[in-house]
Amino acid sequence: MTKADLIDEVSRLAELTRKDSEVIVETIFDSVVRSLRAGDKIEIRGFGSFRTRQRKPRTGRNPKTGEKVEVPAKKIPFFKPSKELKDLVNEGIVDAAAVPSAPPAAPIA
Repeated sequence: MTKADLIDEVSRLAELTRKDSEVIVETIFDSVVRSLRAGDKIEIRGFGSFRTRQRKPRTGRNPKTGEKVEVPAKKIPFFKPSKELKDLVNEGIVDAAAVPSAPPAAPIA
């Protein structure tokens, strides 16, 4: 799903104009980015949580030249899905080994 698809879905379900839906989606995304930049954690119950993680500085390698490159420390966004989201995504997926097989059909005489 793309951002445009999400805007269309909000527009359809909320019976809003596409422009109004675009403002809503953009506002949500901007709020998430602003909070993460400020170092805040965002928790959406039943969906998951967003936060940042700190990466340490390290020495990397330029794959083209093989030259060593110093990579500075940085913050990266991290998303942790909720148990409810995990369950919804996996709903209907059944482990084939856990499903008992049907008994063989009786021969017709």
